[in-house]
Amino acid sequence: MRFDIDLRLYLVTGRELLPPGKSYEESLEEAIKGGVTVVQVREKKCDTGEFLDIAQRSKAICDRHNIPLIINDRVDVALAVGAHGVHLGQTDMPFAVARKLLPPNVIIGISVNTVEEALKACEDGADYLGIGAVYATSTKDLTKPILGPRGAARILTALESKSIKTVVIGGIKRTNVLRTLHGIRSSGPSLRGLDGVAVVSDIVASTTPFDASKQLYNLTSAALTSFSARSAPTPFSTEALLQRAVAAFALIRKHGPLVHQITNTVVQNQSANATLALGASPIMSANPREVEDLSKFPGALLVNIGTLAEEDTAGMIAAGFHANQHGKPVILDPVGVGATAHRRQTCDKLLNVWQATCIKGNPGEIGALYGSDEVLARGVDSVGAGFADPASIVKNLARREKCVVVMTGPTDWISDGFSVLRIDNGHPLLPNITGSGCMVGSAIACGCAAVSASAEQARDKDVEDGQLVRGDILAGIVAGLLAITIASEVAGGRADVKGTGTFLPALIDELANITPEIIAQKAKLNVLS
Repeated sequence: MRFDIDLRLYLVTGRELLPPGKSYEESLEEAIKGGVTVVQVREKKCDTGEFLDIAQRSKAICDRHNIPLIINDRVDVALAVGAHGVHLGQTDMPFAVARKLLPPNVIIGISVNTVEEALKACEDGADYLGIGAVYATSTKDLTKPILGPRGAARILTALESKSIKTVVIGGIKRTNVLRTLHGIRSSGPSLRGLDGVAVVSDIVASTTPFDASKQLYNLTSAALTSFSARSAPTPFSTEALLQRAVAAFALIRKHGPLVHQITNTVVQNQSANATLALGASPIMSANPREVEDLSKFPGALLVNIGTLAEEDTAGMIAAGFHANQHGKPVILDPVGVGATAHRRQTCDKLLNVWQATCIKGNPGEIGALYGSDEVLARGVDSVGAGFADPASIVKNLARREKCVVVMTGPTDWISDGFSVLRIDNGHPLLPNITGSGCMVGSAIACGCAAVSASAEQARDKDVEDGQLVRGDILAGIVAGLLAITIASEVAGGRADVKGTGTFLPALIDELANITPEIIAQKAKLNVLS
């Protein structure tokens, strides 16, 4: 029987990365004591005699701690030292040849970069897969594309029906391991996750490898345990969700949370005024030097790519990263994402660096992200009759991106990947004013910010608020959508509104005047599943 390997924290050695004053043996033993569960010795630039010596020293340390040793590439060295396994790349010795040379109890891992390579390795009989590179890395010369978490997720999705173990490699560090583990879980019905992460420089180059390993082990273990225990939430009724949304809206006025907005320069003033009218506090800044400090305040982050300037992208990347680190909701408005390759590439980069809480867009934008041409985009506008099955589109995209997806239009479609709901509020004048979609994004961010701020501020002091909305981001999103769509109905019905020119200020007025009672009375919300 082959060794049952624990891939949770997979250390790949790299002696060239060792800091001054730290020996190879000292670093390896400290890393194992900190939490490393398996060690791969990778030596690409030494001769056989030196590799054998390093492998023997590594095996002695691993044996003392009952940790399995894997040898990269060299079947002969693995046999010589009695290693637990061999790891092969796509250009190394063929799997079938290695399997014949190695004893039956020795495991074989395979590096894969595509779905085709992963399925072929499973067919051959590999014991585990190393998926990568997830991010750019200086520890290895890369000859294949960087996958990003979403690329790795596509491979995992293809492995839904397989029982093979998986580990990801390439640029994994303490600063991105949680985002990585969350982002690369597949979107299939089993929510298949990884079995672990492979780390090189964050441990080997550390002057305190014990501490580095311990942090990585704890972060990875907590995330994997959480993901494996995840199941579909209990369905809720329309009445129950509306009640929670109304309560979430009241919290915007109660807590006045900060909503950091990196947004369309065409409508910054309108978005800020809408945020103020709803009772939240806007700050509009794309400066990457400010975003870490801003992420420490209770609230939410809205990233809107409407006027996509090169200098703004760095701020968007940094802001989302720091918001994730501080547990703040991140709302992405991928304005015009289907219009240009640059916008598509930017959104892909953002979603590979940080985890969105909510993605909000019109049918053209949602279709572009989903990969459908059923609904086309013209610039920032959506054209055509709409999706034949919008509920499936938002649900499937939400499962793939692991967030709530909002598709706006005459009917707003929302899904968290499990439930689908629709909102039929709104006035025909709303989409005819510049930046109405951007203001919808601001309203959603206000609702998310209120939920997040309440959960953070409540703690144990405000039990009622804490029990009501802690973690209930979906209710906050619905609250924001209902607030602006119902306010547009009230504004559009006013006698002093003659067209779009008078509608905009009336809309801001009614956003300020709207109450939880009005939302409860006028909401046209329906939970479909």
